[in-house]
Amino acid sequence: MLKVGLTGGIGAGKSIVAAIFRQLNAPVYDADSSAKRLMNEDENIKVKIIHLFGNEAYIDGKLNRSFIAAQVFADKSKLELLNNIVHPATIKDAEEWFIKQERPYAIKEAALLFESGSAEGLDYVIGVTAPILLRLRRSMLRDKVSKEQIEDRMKNQIEDEIKMRLCDFVIHNDEKQLIIPQILKIHKTLLEISKEKHLK
Repeated sequence: MLKVGLTGGIGAGKSIVAAIFRQLNAPVYDADSSAKRLMNEDENIKVKIIHLFGNEAYIDGKLNRSFIAAQVFADKSKLELLNNIVHPATIKDAEEWFIKQERPYAIKEAALLFESGSAEGLDYVIGVTAPILLRLRRSMLRDKVSKEQIEDRMKNQIEDEIKMRLCDFVIHNDEKQLIIPQILKIHKTLLEISKEKHLK
């Protein structure tokens, strides 16, 4: 089985791409939602987060997301410390998930795939890209936040042009090119590679 990464900057549309891959029967691991699950369920992580942010980090045992968000966006060093707690646990969780998959290829969807070091050990990486103004507009509409807030989040991600150069496949989600034919082409290629690998 091939281990494939799926990444893209905020507002690029990787969640839509992931949903289409799921329709093609490709298992998809959502690193973002898995990280949130681990922050709520893993007692070791909870202890470390409380130590970093204080008791306000959790309300009735559940992560106080708005409080944490306000803390990390105001202090980049705290964001880095939080990532140092959550990223290793999410990488381990994804590895355990990959082992259980039985399709020709499985996908790990993660915004910070390269930034977190979780691209290591993957066979291929798919990047989703879109023009910056389009990404800003999509993100503002989706998250109901200001342009400045989105730009602030973008600063935590590798520049899109550099990120796409690190990818093996690139999907252009610019509302000019159809994304389904691009996805089908990659799907076909991955199936062929998986088949060749299996025959060796």
